[in-house]
Amino acid sequence: MAEMLQLDFMRRALLAAVLVGMVAPVIGTFLVQRRLALLGDGIGHVALTGVAMGFLTSTSPIITAAIAAAAGAGLIELIRARARASGDIALALLFYGGIAGGVVLIGLAPGGGIATLNSYLFGSVTTVSTEDIVLVVLLAVLVLGVVGYFGRELFVLCQDEEVARAHGLPVRLLSLVIAVTAALTVVLAMRVVGVLLVSALMVVPVAAAQQLTRSFRVTVAVAMAVGTASAVGGLSTAYYVDVAPGAAIVLLTLAVFVAAVAGGYLLRGARGAARAGRGGAEDPAPGTIPQTEQGGAAT
Repeated sequence: MAEMLQLDFMRRALLAAVLVGMVAPVIGTFLVQRRLALLGDGIGHVALTGVAMGFLTSTSPIITAAIAAAAGAGLIELIRARARASGDIALALLFYGGIAGGVVLIGLAPGGGIATLNSYLFGSVTTVSTEDIVLVVLLAVLVLGVVGYFGRELFVLCQDEEVARAHGLPVRLLSLVIAVTAALTVVLAMRVVGVLLVSALMVVPVAAAQQLTRSFRVTVAVAMAVGTASAVGGLSTAYYVDVAPGAAIVLLTLAVFVAAVAGGYLLRGARGAARAGRGGAEDPAPGTIPQTEQGGAAT
């Protein structure tokens, strides 16, 4: 690790990886609860069009990607709320339109080509510049700030949309907040793992945490820890083994999920045996978060 940190580009890469590993599972928790785990993939494809627009107009690809991703997130919420098309169809439209637009525009951009496209499709964390780091830090602060401010309302919305509406919460606005925040998270993470793998870093740490926890707050905390550890471990592995950093991070996250499934099975077995002796209730199924936190949860 000390050898790796002697290199400027690896220090920048490590900072970017830590921020992404910490932030992505936070918004991912809300997406998983709303059964929108694939939303990150759809938004990622739209972000690719934004990247191409950045190269085409000679501006920062991260800024144009953020604008395109936020617009795409708003569009999908509009389709889900007002059109007859289902959420799955809206996601499909984003998938196909986003990737096609990105490929066409990157070919028209000066200096654009397959190599440029691949660095955003699969990530290229070791080429992160100082300017990229500044933008990544700003996006991370913005995402955490939004989630912190709307945390209680977003929790209620994700648990039961009808209950949120009955309590007078602005369901449509909160849904848009989740979608746009997810879009910013995708842009934040695309330089680390790429748009094709970004959803994994948003979803898999949450799925792993749900195997071991029964509280919403603890789930978020454990997911952040898993994401951060996987990002640092994957980047270190990529440096010493000479493999793609994004793929290494995702594979390590999946390995943690497998270990969490095994650990969760043993943990539930031990709890079940203990409760059987006392005649208590059974634990909730893995992948669910108890409803008892609705009144007091906040991220």
